[in-house]
Amino acid sequence: MKNNKNTYTEESIKSLDWKQHIRLRPGMYIGKLGDGSAKDDGIYALIKEIIDNSIDEHLMGHGKIIKIRVKDHSVEVRDYGRGIPLGKVIDCVSKINTGGKYDSKAFQKSVGLNGVGSKAVNALSSKFYVESYRDGECKKAEFDKGELIIDDDINNTNEKNGTFIMFKPDNEIFKNYHYIPEYLEDQIWNYAFLNSGLSLNYNGRKFHSENGLLDLLTKKTDPDSIRYPIIQFKGNDIECALTHTSNYGEEYYSFVNGQYTTHGGTHLSAFREGIVKTIREFFKKDYDASDIRASIAASIAVRVQEPVFESQTKTKLGSLNISPKGKTVRLFVNDFLKKELDNFLHKNPKVAEALQKRIMKSERERKEIAGIKKLANERAKKANLHNKKLRDCRVHFNDKKRDELLKNESVIFITEGDSASGSITKSRNVKTQAVFSLRGKPFNCFGYTKKIVYENEEFNLLQHALNIEDGLEGLRYNKIIIATDADVDGMHIRLLLLTYFLQFFPDLVRKGHVFILETPLFRVRNKKKTIYCFNDEERNAAVKKVGKNPEITRFKGLGEISPNEFKNFINENIRLEPVILNENSKIKELLSFYMGKNTQQRQEFIIDKLRVEKDLFEVIE
Repeated sequence: MKNNKNTYTEESIKSLDWKQHIRLRPGMYIGKLGDGSAKDDGIYALIKEIIDNSIDEHLMGHGKIIKIRVKDHSVEVRDYGRGIPLGKVIDCVSKINTGGKYDSKAFQKSVGLNGVGSKAVNALSSKFYVESYRDGECKKAEFDKGELIIDDDINNTNEKNGTFIMFKPDNEIFKNYHYIPEYLEDQIWNYAFLNSGLSLNYNGRKFHSENGLLDLLTKKTDPDSIRYPIIQFKGNDIECALTHTSNYGEEYYSFVNGQYTTHGGTHLSAFREGIVKTIREFFKKDYDASDIRASIAASIAVRVQEPVFESQTKTKLGSLNISPKGKTVRLFVNDFLKKELDNFLHKNPKVAEALQKRIMKSERERKEIAGIKKLANERAKKANLHNKKLRDCRVHFNDKKRDELLKNESVIFITEGDSASGSITKSRNVKTQAVFSLRGKPFNCFGYTKKIVYENEEFNLLQHALNIEDGLEGLRYNKIIIATDADVDGMHIRLLLLTYFLQFFPDLVRKGHVFILETPLFRVRNKKKTIYCFNDEERNAAVKKVGKNPEITRFKGLGEISPNEFKNFINENIRLEPVILNENSKIKELLSFYMGKNTQQRQEFIIDKLRVEKDLFEVIE
């Protein structure tokens, strides 16, 4: 019998233990891996899984303080809950499907329900250390990639009840990872907003909220842009807050059992529907749903018994019912809004008047651009058939039948000119990477209305390529990557594109979808070794490493990098700089400074930051 490599026998069937399976298929447990440049990268999911357990203790009435410390690649979390029962410490962090949350009476509406989270963190960490303190006694254990290496006896302790966990994500799995402080701060703020009375201490800084979602919206919105004071409602297992602003788009923050559901779900759909329904009934007018929701900034948090999420990362709620025998999520949210929002508008006629004015303004704007919008969309449809600007990929973020992890890999590169787009097109992964080529410098759209998006052919084609005309629900690519040359013109194009996104589609930035591609500035090589460098420091280090008489090439533009080389910079080693709006950023002020009229303030800023670049030839022995 011939030896056939594809022979299917008993030897083909393998059983993996828990840690082997987690390490082989980490995406099933923590979503995509990533290097930390995206909000939903796995290294943030690891932190969340540990903090979630501490939050659940707080929700059960145990512990008002959680201490978090992140330094370099080490993470520490200390809570003051009840502590893990000492005899089950090792089981709780190393035996899959082991936990205290399967009994709904003990943890009615907790975040973590499936007994997987802390085990996944353990298996994916090069070091995982746990201490549990209960009633003057302590149990300690240490693991290496899920393997138990230290199992201490139970000892006496003076520590207050609770749990301490320290872990270091394994750099074999999370390659070249780094934590972005802004992402961590956002994550911790959400815990504070959703748990009034809880204090979180992150690297010595206190995070605390007294007013829940009201504080969240206050923090997320520009006070100069809101049309009326933020409205807040609280009920059993539900809280929401809303206002309208002067910005384009719809801005939502949705939560289930303390989990930030970035992709929404049944609760958010019900919330959006309930707002429209209640407002129509209050004003007794059949306003268009898009006019009611235009420029809205809102947040909803619900608690669901035994929630069903559409993935382990819990970013989208799939539950149809608020509890196994309770109301549907849709009815629960709609009934709450019908009562609370309707009552509020009756009692506050000035707010009702401001709300109606905002709706009518949106209606006028929509009707004003209806004609040009129709023509532009027809033009875009024709162009889509033979769109030379777009080299599409096969997998898209909004594909319903695709695997979630694969959808998350979908990206689009926005490039300047044919030479840059040519290099990327030839070296890209056609499955998940698309390319959109700009003619040159886009139009500076600062200060214009959304009409310009339809009047400008390039902007309209880009809008259609991304599929964001009616919101982010249909977004076709998870990452929008601006790929320009690292020169003055390239920087200007970046600013022009960011102006377009921030002015008309700010949610793309808020939700962490927009990035800048970092490409090498230098290539240092000899006959044996080639090193690509992204800055002067890396170049100098590479020259020392390569040795005598190195060949140094300075890349002035993306088009100068050959496709064979370029593929090394857009594969798993891709370097991306996320575009982040920090908590103090006001979009209008930001754009006005950089893209508005040439003010004295901006001139002084440029002069202050002006540098003369010289080529310095160093003799390195």
